[in-house]
Amino acid sequence: MDARTHLERLIRERGEDYAGLSRLIGRNAAYVQQYIKRGIPRRLAEEDRRLLARYFEVPEEWLGGPPAALELTESHVVVPQLDVGASAGPGALPDRERPRAHIAFDAGWLRRLGAGDFRKLSTIRVEGDSMAPTLADGDEILVDRSDAGERVRDGIYVLRMDEALIVKRLSVNPAARSVSIRSDNEVYPGWPDCPLNAIDLVGRVVWAGRRIG
Repeated sequence: MDARTHLERLIRERGEDYAGLSRLIGRNAAYVQQYIKRGIPRRLAEEDRRLLARYFEVPEEWLGGPPAALELTESHVVVPQLDVGASAGPGALPDRERPRAHIAFDAGWLRRLGAGDFRKLSTIRVEGDSMAPTLADGDEILVDRSDAGERVRDGIYVLRMDEALIVKRLSVNPAARSVSIRSDNEVYPGWPDCPLNAIDLVGRVVWAGRRIG
């Protein structure tokens, strides 16, 4: 089932209503109904999806989120390598969020990286050069989707803007509840003082790997 079908079935089976769920995620009363019946928006925002999945106690994958990482053994975690890019340039449209492969990581090493919920880890590729020299075109980045929302702090994050994924460096102003978004490549412009609640954070970049030669 796709995300809309899953959500509609959950609503019907559990006796919920569209307006109540819309208010639960802080949206206008018609938001969930428009999403299911009219396809607007095309996909749920990261935080909306997280809240609804938590409320219904189902995996985020059911509501359009990427697949969760799986524990291979007590000491290793299998992380999905998603068939999607995060642009380090003008923006790339992610038309597919499905695994193209899986990578096994040592669980202790992931903890030392500061990774949070292993089930919310995934890798995606970088497209473009606006984060050079820190990140290069074609790099694989490990994204911790549990490290977003209220946990946001200075660092490199993947964001969703107008259905495009981008990877940028964030500087947080906690007093003003705003962030500055910039590229490590000074050729590209940044966006200073963006309201934190206006940004759809996907997750924090905790590791990057690249092919040599």
